[in-house]
Amino acid sequence: MKKNNNSVLRALSMISQFGINMVVPIAMCCAGGYFLDQWLGTEFFFIILFFVGAAAGAWNVYKTVRTIVKLDERKDNPYVSRIRKE
Repeated sequence: MKKNNNSVLRALSMISQFGINMVVPIAMCCAGGYFLDQWLGTEFFFIILFFVGAAAGAWNVYKTVRTIVKLDERKDNPYVSRIRKE
């Protein structure tokens, strides 16, 4: 039972890491776009930087997934539990 709890906690940790990797760049870029729009009197920096933040967040998630997949090829993977028996 303890081993199942560890794998569930690791899965929840990965899911929350994906969320953080998406939300932080979007929030930072939106805040920067908002302040630029207020300072310069424009209305488009918020939208442009929102998409830049979304792209940066997607890139962060991609890099994290790529790292996890590389770790899955190793036997001592701390993140993903092995389903198949070796």
